[in-house]
Amino acid sequence: MTTALLLIDIQNDYFPAGKMALERMDEAAATARGLLEAFRTRQLPVIHIRHLSARPGATFFVPGTPGAEINPLVSPEAGERVIDKNFPNSFRGTPLADELRSAGIDSLVIAGAMSHMCVDATVRAAFDLGFRCIVAEDACATRALEFNGATIAAHEVHGAFMAALRVPYASILKAREAISTLNH
Repeated sequence: MTTALLLIDIQNDYFPAGKMALERMDEAAATARGLLEAFRTRQLPVIHIRHLSARPGATFFVPGTPGAEINPLVSPEAGERVIDKNFPNSFRGTPLADELRSAGIDSLVIAGAMSHMCVDATVRAAFDLGFRCIVAEDACATRALEFNGATIAAHEVHGAFMAALRVPYASILKAREAISTLNH
């Protein structure tokens, strides 16, 4: 199996000073940095996904703003692919699937944001396209949501989405466990 790291939307607007700050984004990004270093050390492929808002009236990830830029903790290096997307699913309207297949990649380690939106949509699509997925859950972040007048805490949103992805879509592991799978 050839495995690639997919870092989804680790962009400045999701950090504490950003336009759509997520809970635990600093910690998740630091953990994603560890994954990134492990992939770089092993010379495995890394793909950065950057969301650029295309809808009128968007308030975050606006193209050309500092908030839309990939955070310095996981800045792409020369040779690392950056794919821009406009939808939660990283495959929709992008060359991602074709590029993965042409590189012989059949397995993905996925990290990023938001757990309940772009991570979820991308993992489900990847599974449907035949890719084996590992989600490094401690390298993902989200925010609290409201439903029927109740606030659902971010850690509960994250947990619910990780539980829903676990079977059959992905293996849900800590980043250190995901890294250990690279040694086999």
